[in-house]
Amino acid sequence: MLQGFKAFIARGNVIDLAVAVIIGAAFGRIVTSLTDDLIMPLIGWAVGDLDFSSYFIRLGTLPANYVGDPNNYAALKAAGVPMIGYGQFATAAVHFLIVAFLIYLLIRSIRNMIPESQAADAAEVMLLREIRDELRQQRSAPSNPTE
Repeated sequence: MLQGFKAFIARGNVIDLAVAVIIGAAFGRIVTSLTDDLIMPLIGWAVGDLDFSSYFIRLGTLPANYVGDPNNYAALKAAGVPMIGYGQFATAAVHFLIVAFLIYLLIRSIRNMIPESQAADAAEVMLLREIRDELRQQRSAPSNPTE
């Protein structure tokens, strides 16, 4: 069992995946900081408030024992007050769009770095694999005696 696990871990795909996860986590922290510390404060400033993520609509009443600020989103959320946190949602949506755009730019630049001959070779290999799979499927299909 240990030998099988070693073989699994030693595969290139598993190691590549592990590296991608680690880099992705670090990249996520950078994008979160970019969103929370630079972009959203600018958007908040443009609409007149420096903390855009604290925009919300309170749906319920304040608990009787609540002594905090009735306009503090984090405190109200911690107290269990039902709210629609559209500012938090906007922050998350902007964060997603930034990540998606950066991934698009990354993939586009990687495609531009790969020579066209390699891309053509990869397409050829995929076509040959499809042909091979189709031939295997035809061989394994029952033959029709009426033909």
